[in-house]
Amino acid sequence: QVQLVESGGGLVQPGGSLRLSCAASGSIASIYAMGWYRQAPGNQREMVATILTGGSTTYTDSVKGRFTISTDNAKNTVYLQMNSLKPEDTAVYYCKVRTPGMDYWGKGTPVTVSS
Repeated sequence: QVQLVESGGGLVQPGGSLRLSCAASGSIASIYAMGWYRQAPGNQREMVATILTGGSTTYTDSVKGRFTISTDNAKNTVYLQMNSLKPEDTAVYYCKVRTPGMDYWGKGTPVTVSS
């Protein structure tokens, strides 16, 4: 079992920045990928960024150059640095980790980009 606790969401003006954190605990040695997903009202959940244990990253096109995913292995934490935020980035952001045979999701943290 893996437990995930997200933090860092909130209200920010367009052009602003936020950093999301997701701390993992439990059977963390089995994790081979971590990522951030988001779901806006009326939309399906979509992948935002993922990172493998080897460091390889993937981003959805709409956030490339603005968002950066990273990990702190000592803290078992994955981060999402979000810069130049746009109103269309407004969504609930979810952390997800992958282990052999099971995916785990956090409860989500809301991000609202509005003036």
